[in-house]
Amino acid sequence: MKISLKTKLAVRDYVAISLGAFIMSLGVGVFLIDAKVVPGGVGGLAITAHYLSDYKIPVGLAMWVFNIPLFLWGLKTIGGQFGLRTFVGFSLYAFFLDLVRGNIPGLGFIRWQDIYSVQDMHQHDFVLSILCGAILLGVGLGIVFKFRGTTGGSDIVAAVMQKKFGWKPGHSFMLIDFFVISFAGLVIHYKGMSVDKPALTLTLYAFTLVFIASRIVDTIIEGFDYAKSALIISSKPQAVADGIVQKLSRGATALHGRGLYTNTERKIIYTVVTRKEITLLIDTIKAIDPNAFVIISNVHEVLGNGFRHRV
Repeated sequence: MKISLKTKLAVRDYVAISLGAFIMSLGVGVFLIDAKVVPGGVGGLAITAHYLSDYKIPVGLAMWVFNIPLFLWGLKTIGGQFGLRTFVGFSLYAFFLDLVRGNIPGLGFIRWQDIYSVQDMHQHDFVLSILCGAILLGVGLGIVFKFRGTTGGSDIVAAVMQKKFGWKPGHSFMLIDFFVISFAGLVIHYKGMSVDKPALTLTLYAFTLVFIASRIVDTIIEGFDYAKSALIISSKPQAVADGIVQKLSRGATALHGRGLYTNTERKIIYTVVTRKEITLLIDTIKAIDPNAFVIISNVHEVLGNGFRHRV
């Protein structure tokens, strides 16, 4: 039985989302939780609940429980945008977190946070330990986003706030992270959990962590170029153009050309997309015309609706 291209792409995406969730769990579960440096979002709330319970509530379980009402809220408010990929994303992230920390029944021997080199970093090279956590968190989250997944939590809240109140997602993320990290800092302070470093110092580390991780996410999703232009030569130009408009909400221009080898007139589709949209663009084209000839070029700057100015 021949497997369709759509099925192959879906399998690829879910494998990548699983890998990204596992990498994230390494960054948070191995390097950050015991260092008392709390990332933002629902993950940060789950870690704070872990601290408040004197380490009795597993972080992954708490994260999964917190995400369920947000997931249902997102489904009700936004609709199918928060479907299977979101559920799989935050469920795998929660599972892997408890797995690497030895909180899965029968697998308590794993506990990678107790590896000697990790403990040595916490004690003698704290900054390197936090950097490892930030890099793994950013790389993992970037992979999840690149393959159109999400780990729920803040993503759902930001989307709902955008629909209901017109808030930009970036503003929602900043506000959520600020309150979560600040709350975690207060918990660490009043429970006397910061032995070697003041709670304020750990809180500032957490804000630095979020900044570094967010930069890495952008790099993983978008690469190092500003935007991409695409010239698409296809036997189905109208279908490709419709796919670009419907799937990416981008404009496209039809240029008149002539194939010199076949001496036939044809339309060439030209479009410009952001770096993070290039994967979706290629997948859309392949789904419509697997034999399409596509040329992707780097774009230094785009002035116009839908693109931000370079800073």
